[in-house]
Amino acid sequence: MMRRYYEFALVVVIVSILATLLLFVLNDIQSNMEEAAVQAEAASIRSQLLERVAHREAFGGRLPDSDNPLDWIANRPPNYVGALDLPPASNGVWYFDTRSKELVYSFRDGHLAQFRLTRSASRENGRGVMAGVGLLRLGKK
Repeated sequence: MMRRYYEFALVVVIVSILATLLLFVLNDIQSNMEEAAVQAEAASIRSQLLERVAHREAFGGRLPDSDNPLDWIANRPPNYVGALDLPPASNGVWYFDTRSKELVYSFRDGHLAQFRLTRSASRENGRGVMAGVGLLRLGKK
C-alpha cells in the first residue's frame, strides 16, 4: 500500500516537471509569435511608406512633415494608441513617442521594439528604402 503512494508521488512530480517545462516552451512560443507579428506590421508600414513615396515620385507633391510614420499611411495598426509623451500603461500596443520621435511597440513582457522614420537612408541602412525614406528598426530595450 505504501509503495503505491510513492509511485503516485513520483508520477505527480514527473507530471509537474513536464507541465512546468511546457509552460516555459509555450511562453517562448508566444514571445516568438508576438515578435513575428511586430515584424509583419513593420513590413506593412514600410510598404505603405514606399507606396506614398512612389506616388509622390510619379505625380509630384510634398511628403508629410511629421516624424510619425503612421501620419504618412492610411492603415494604422489596430492597437495603435496615438502619439504620447509618456509610455502607455498597457503593453501589447503601438505608440509614437513624441520626445524621442520613435514609433514604439511595447511587448506584453515589457520590452520595446523601436522604429524611426528616416528621410536620408540608403539601401545599406535597411529594407524598404525609396528616395531616402524608410522605417528603420533601432533595437530592443
